[in-house]
Parts: sequence; structure tokens; C-alpha cells
Amino acid sequence: MADFYQNGVITTLHNLVDRPVEDMERELMSFSRTRPMSLVLPSLYSELATDALDNIVNELTSVPYLNEIIIGLDRADESEFNHAKEFFSRLPQHHRILWNDGPRLKKLDELLQKEGLAPEEMGKGRNVWYCYGYVLASGRAGAVGLHDCDIVTYDRSLLARLMYPVANPTFNYVFAKGYYTRIADQKLNGRVSRLLVTPLLRTLKKVFGPMDYLEYLDSFRYPLSGEFAMRADVLNDIRIPSDWGLEIGVLSEMKRNYSTNRLCQVDIADVYDHKHQPLSAEDAEQGLSKMSMDICKAIFRKLATQGQVFNSETFRTIKATYFRIALDFIETYSSDARMNGLTLDRHAEEKAVELFAQNIMSAGEYFLSNPMETPFIPSWNRVVAAMPDVLDRLYEAVEEDNS
Repeated sequence: MADFYQNGVITTLHNLVDRPVEDMERELMSFSRTRPMSLVLPSLYSELATDALDNIVNELTSVPYLNEIIIGLDRADESEFNHAKEFFSRLPQHHRILWNDGPRLKKLDELLQKEGLAPEEMGKGRNVWYCYGYVLASGRAGAVGLHDCDIVTYDRSLLARLMYPVANPTFNYVFAKGYYTRIADQKLNGRVSRLLVTPLLRTLKKVFGPMDYLEYLDSFRYPLSGEFAMRADVLNDIRIPSDWGLEIGVLSEMKRNYSTNRLCQVDIADVYDHKHQPLSAEDAEQGLSKMSMDICKAIFRKLATQGQVFNSETFRTIKATYFRIALDFIETYSSDARMNGLTLDRHAEEKAVELFAQNIMSAGEYFLSNPMETPFIPSWNRVVAAMPDVLDRLYEAVEEDNS
């Protein structure tokens, strides 16, 4: 049961009572007349075979207030794209699939590549970026939400609570970040957030002293959640990473572009579970190992843009301080789990911390060795400035694929 406590510099909108989703949806229907809403679903083709996505689509068929659903489809050949069109055809809302591996969108991507404007790395960030471009191209949204397609515990109340803060015309928020408790099967989940991000932020505050950016990130209860919503005009000027740093990158961009009183976090689910990534300690290009590397690089890059100077000695200090703070957090989580009758594998937790400490050093070395890297995908404002008809081309390509 949530309380009303406000922490940090970001407004927290709690789930204080068991409000019926139908009641909230009636309000959202009213909001949609002046602020129409779209939903972006970044998906791998393989997720179409899962119970999670099948349930998500079934739940979405009952959502009355969405003006548009946009599915970004990765890793699909022509027959798989045709299957995807059939799979999503049960959606009663206007919907379009971005066939990212299809010839039309690949041709557009090649044109952007020649101008140095296309995402350089395949992944969720690239998928989301093109979907956001289509949102701007279609012009059907005043607010847009995004969530993953692997949520095992999904029901439509999650989307209603996510959209409400940015859809309500009497609220001032341009961005809402979802959060939730990460407990499933009687154990604590959310290892990267618990064991990497929070201890790393506390470490950086200890090493560098108070910084607005670090205080801002540390205000989010679950900074790595894949669920957020924003006003549609935010999409024009946002720059996002194409790798696993997407969520941290989006939060960083919102801090850069808006005052914190325009941002909020909202409790969107009592129970949340999704596909779990392996730790992948043996392969730094897979699983939580790659995720931790990308997140560290995203944070280090952002601090550098604010004038923070890094060198090898700095990263050694960060690694050592992080390791001590993270181990203390394991003790805290162990007590919390024990008191609530949950299980926590301390050996596995410490192995994760050891890997994350190693990856903090590796991310630091990579950062120092690649000073000219531009990891962010350009904003759509910049792309349109370089290629004024790009949104028209994107819209036409998607419409032709879906015809």
C-alpha cells in the first residue's frame, strides 16, 4: 500500500486507493477530445509468440480512449510481417506497424545514413525513434505513451494510470515515468536498478558532491522502467540513445529540456513482471552485462556534458566506492526481503555487484577511449531541418506497407 510521501525533486503520483479503471477511462475519454492519445509498442517479432504480448493486445482491445496504436516491429521477414498484420488486426483502434526490416523503411534509413542522421545501432532505441517519427508524421496524437511488449502481468489499468498525468488538460506535466514494485515469485527483482543504478548514483554524489542531475535521477523510484508517457510536442527535440541506455537517456533529455515541475512519476501497477534478462557475466555484449555497460556510459556522458572531468583514477575511485555502497545495499535488501517473507540469494546478488563493478571500469575505459563518439540519435527537429520531407516519406512508407 503506497503512502503520500514525496521524495526528491520529482512529483510522485501514488496509487492511494483502489480506483476502478472504468472510472479513470471515462475521464480519459473526455480528455481525448482535446488531447488525443497514441500508444507506441516496440516489439521483436519473436514476442508475437508469447503469452505476454497476446494478453497485452487482448487488454488493449478494451481501451476506449486511444486514437492510435503504433507497433515498431524488429527482426521480421515478409511472411512474418504479414503474420504480424494478422496478429494485430484484432485491435479496434487505428493502428499501424512499422516494418523496420522492410524494403521501404530500410531505403529511408539508408538515405538518413548518408546524411549521418540515422541510428547507428539496432535495438529498442532505434525502434522507438522511428515510432516517434511516425507519431509526428501522422499528427494524430496530443499525448503518447510507450510500454514494452513482454509484461507478463499486464492489464489496461497500467496504461490508464500512465497516460493520465500527461492527458489531463488541467495538469502541467509534459512527461510521466511509470514505476512499480518489482516482486514476483516471492523474490525481489529489478537487479540492475537496485544493485547498479541506485548505488552508482549515491557513489557519484559521494565522489563529486551534490549535483542537480544526480539528485534528479535519484528521485525516480524505478529509473529503468520501460513505461513512460509525454506530450507529443516533446518528441520534436528529444535525443535518445540507441542502446540499453534508452531509459536513462530519456530522463536526461527531459531534465535538459524542461523544468522538473513539468515532470512526474506515477505508480502504474501493484504487481509487475516481465521477461528477465540473464546476467551474462561471460559475454559483455549480452544480457544485464551489456545493459549495465550502456547505462554507465549514458550517465558518464551526461556528467561530462555538465563539465565533470574524468580520468582513470576517477573511475578507480568510483568503482571502489560503488562496491562498498552496493554491498551495504545488499544487506538492506536482505533485511527487507526477510521481514516480508521473500527470498533473496545473497550469493547471486554479490556476483551481480562484482560484475557491475567490473563494468563500471570497462564503461569508464570505453568513455575515455572514445571522446568523439556521438551516442545520441539526432532529434527529429534536426532531421527535418536536413531533410524537410522526411516525415512525409516515413508516413508514406508505413502506409504503403500497411495497405
